[in-house]
Amino acid sequence: MKSPRDTVTVRVPGSTSNCGAGFDTLGLALAIHNRVTLTRAAGAAAVPERPVDARAQGMVDEAAAKFFQTAGVAPAGFRYRIAGDVPSARGLGSSVTVIAGILAGLDQLHGTRWTPHQLVAVATELEGHPDNASAGILGGFCVARCDPATGAYVDAVRVAVPADLVFVVASPETELLTKESRGVLPATLPYFDAVKSINSAAYLAAALAAGETEKLRHAVGDFMHEPYRLPKIPGAREAVAAGVAAGALTGWLSGSGSSVLCVARPATATPVAAAMRGAFIAAGVGCETRVLAADNTGLQVE
Repeated sequence: MKSPRDTVTVRVPGSTSNCGAGFDTLGLALAIHNRVTLTRAAGAAAVPERPVDARAQGMVDEAAAKFFQTAGVAPAGFRYRIAGDVPSARGLGSSVTVIAGILAGLDQLHGTRWTPHQLVAVATELEGHPDNASAGILGGFCVARCDPATGAYVDAVRVAVPADLVFVVASPETELLTKESRGVLPATLPYFDAVKSINSAAYLAAALAAGETEKLRHAVGDFMHEPYRLPKIPGAREAVAAGVAAGALTGWLSGSGSSVLCVARPATATPVAAAMRGAFIAAGVGCETRVLAADNTGLQVE
């Protein structure tokens, strides 16, 4: 067993999930990060070093309880600090940065030596889906597979994202929790909407796997979740369209929102970001834009 540590910092990238029609399956890690620092402490509680909201504390407590249960380790106290640039409830995988940071940090503190795929499996149990979990932990572009009967994570295929792509993210001021966003989804889909979505998701994954990035142009067409979620975010649909018109290859709703994202070449990133921001402003919504590279490294223990 690896020697335990007293303090550890884990860096976890944010991510964009679904990538259009790859609902609960496709995830892509982005070069925006949170750092989660854990330090051994007396007792059995997780204590923040600075005040956090109830949602963050709940995620930390749930992740810690899951770690101790799964690892068969007696619960032990720790102090924690979460810092970084991944915004909360904006569709950029912030919850995974916390969950994975706590799981990996406790793994280091207790010397349990989990593999990255073990981390993904437990994070998926907590998240309920493996798209952000696989990308945030493994890095790159991930296609995750779950057991169709139980929903448990089985494996993921990871592909390095080519360096000739950047990801222009426009985040409106509105927060949107995944649980709330899932509430607008229909119980059933028209058959051919599902067929069209499968076609788009498969083509996108193949283009990235082959490194044929020009084939991403206009590749995304989703009929599974975006038609139901985008209308709830004023300016979102228009922002993606404006980004593509300004030179982006394609675009999608990032996770469940509220951020939207366009895939672009570095040379077109500035006008794409301006166009996306302009669309939100025209809808009367404040907006922050980021131009991000992919993160092909994934979770790192520092």
